[in-house]
Amino acid sequence: MKENIIEIKDVQLHYGNHHALKSINLSVSKCEILAFIGPSGCGKSSLLRCINRMNDLIDGCRVRGKVVIEGFGDIYGKGIDINNLRKNVGMVFQKPNVFPMSIFDNIAFGPRTHGIKKKKDLDPIVEDSLKKAGIWQEVKDDLKKSAISLSGGQQQRICIARALAVQPKILLMDEPTSSLDPISTAIIEDLCENLKINYTIVIVTHNMQQATRISDKTAFFLNGEILEFGETTQIFSNPKNEKCEKYITGRFG
Repeated sequence: MKENIIEIKDVQLHYGNHHALKSINLSVSKCEILAFIGPSGCGKSSLLRCINRMNDLIDGCRVRGKVVIEGFGDIYGKGIDINNLRKNVGMVFQKPNVFPMSIFDNIAFGPRTHGIKKKKDLDPIVEDSLKKAGIWQEVKDDLKKSAISLSGGQQQRICIARALAVQPKILLMDEPTSSLDPISTAIIEDLCENLKINYTIVIVTHNMQQATRISDKTAFFLNGEILEFGETTQIFSNPKNEKCEKYITGRFG
């Protein structure tokens, strides 16, 4: 049985008067892919952002409960170094958000922020991160080229490489392929399968086929609650919750 790296305990989240997450309890094992599924506005991305405290940046957002991450304890406890947390819990967003700078500087940005300044130290980090993100062969001769000039699928892999460059333990992905073509989507799905050897991945997706292809476990959200959580194969072949069954068979959502 795999060891848990994330424990979410009775998490409640409010945006102003809106109760967005209600008594969420969830555990995530090391080196697995967990998919969050459910209709829009049901709390998937809200919970994802709780795992690295991105919700701190939203005015009027209040979080109660505990999110316990290996090596940090409760990340909502006192004395948590938020920068170190986000170094260990990387995030890839729905739309590629490369920086308006070279490919090299995009990947080196995080390591530089954490004190690695010399090019001889940055070179192997950049190369290794681009290799892990499956894009090294495509860009190795153009590292001075602006990342903005790349295709959408390439930009998203640059964002993944940038997240990996600071050596996180956990990678959060918020619909990372929703704006990409099928070929780029397949490349990133294959990449996720390779990355889970060393990383824990939590992914929000509206693509049911994607969830079945790449995730080990799935959590189904509705109206700020998790109505079903378990092995992906079980949830998609024999869901226990009627609303989950209707959602994955396309009868609502």
